[in-house]
Amino acid sequence: MVTLNDITRDNFHDVIKLSVFYEQKDFVASNVFSLAQAKAQPECIPLAVYNDGNLVGFVMYGMDFEDKEYWIGRIMIDKKYQRMGYGRATIQCVLSLLQQDLDHDKVYLSFEPENLTAKKLYEELGFAADGRIIEGEIVYCLRYR
Repeated sequence: MVTLNDITRDNFHDVIKLSVFYEQKDFVASNVFSLAQAKAQPECIPLAVYNDGNLVGFVMYGMDFEDKEYWIGRIMIDKKYQRMGYGRATIQCVLSLLQQDLDHDKVYLSFEPENLTAKKLYEELGFAADGRIIEGEIVYCLRYR
């Protein structure tokens, strides 16, 4: 079962050692960068992704400082655990958290246009393009109420 846990002194080094395949490196910022961003931007919430006690990935979400909407800013599954359903389960876990905030009814994310695997996954989960491209990434939105 996939769970989202805080990043602590006990798992910090393991989280920053997670990696994607070489050809995916341009699709997601490093976990080191993401953790630094979360320190500078406290609205970002970084979490370690576990499956049955095994660290499998990293996700970061938060309320955007400017547009006051939820965004999933990062999602990465370590290369050893890809194609096992952990990306889908991670997004579903984040959505479960966000749906507890009854003042909001949607979440955004963006991705590189070349990342067809992410595009397929997001569309299967109900995300759709909202017509924007930000810093070269396609923006998708999911309304969950």
